[in-house]
Amino acid sequence: MQLTGIPFGITDWSSVEPTVHAGTSGTATWRTRQFGDIRVRMVDYSAHYVADQWCEKGHILLCLAGVLETELADGRVVQLTPGMSYQVADHAEPHRSRTTGGATLFIVD
Repeated sequence: MQLTGIPFGITDWSSVEPTVHAGTSGTATWRTRQFGDIRVRMVDYSAHYVADQWCEKGHILLCLAGVLETELADGRVVQLTPGMSYQVADHAEPHRSRTTGGATLFIVD
């Protein structure tokens, strides 16, 4: 990845307009910034959030708060706690997330 055409800037995530996305249960609240082809998000999953689909988009994801459980299509399940991250390429390994008590994530994709 090459980051070009992005001047130095800061983001006050509390001032970014949220969008709410329903899961199978619970909701994901996204605050999104777009920098060329790069999407950067602060995402809050509500308690009992379960993704409504398998995701094949590549991400670099950092867990800031809560506990996130991610299931991969091959049956593996990983758990992230604050300070842990994962990375996956586009179309590499389908995955879907869920949380019991909620989670806050910083995601670059």
